[in-house]
Amino acid sequence: METVTVTTWYLEQTDPAQLRTDEPAERSAPAPTGLRIARAEVPSPEFSRFLYTAVGQDVTWTDRLDWSRERWREFVERPGVETWVAFVRDTPAGFCELDGSQPEGTVEISYFGLLPAFRGRGVGGRLLSVATARAWDLAERWEGRVPTRRVWVHTCSKDGPHALDNYRARGFRLYDTTTAEESWRPTPGPWPDADLTER
Repeated sequence: METVTVTTWYLEQTDPAQLRTDEPAERSAPAPTGLRIARAEVPSPEFSRFLYTAVGQDVTWTDRLDWSRERWREFVERPGVETWVAFVRDTPAGFCELDGSQPEGTVEISYFGLLPAFRGRGVGGRLLSVATARAWDLAERWEGRVPTRRVWVHTCSKDGPHALDNYRARGFRLYDTTTAEESWRPTPGPWPDADLTER
């Protein structure tokens, strides 16, 4: 099995005032017509797995590929877990998964990304801004949860080339960096043998 050197960056916000939703016009594509962002309020293992494989097909997301339907169901039904989805003209374009089941007011952005056809079209920054704001007010939607005190995320050199810059542009601050050798295997995506170069 092949190995690759992977750099992982860990970023956080420790105050909601750190969230930046404005971005210089020269760095941001205009929002596409018909963009809306909504929470998938009904936990659905099938929908979550679809988003995971469709977004992760070309950026080597493999850690959940062997999850059973039951394991997906247990995760998405966990109190404090939310999936926020970007739609462009009512077509799923990307998602952000918030894991608010962590202790002490911590919310992890456990997954964030766009389907390949929607990258570079002004969706990512807007989705991340909305999802991060929802991480900060997550306790308002979950009875008994303490208010959010910290929102964190990690991204790595296997992710898209703009991921780290997108987090920094929203006000996330780097607090740790690691480098390690990891085994690599191709990600099958939503179907085997898909030609991901076709658009």
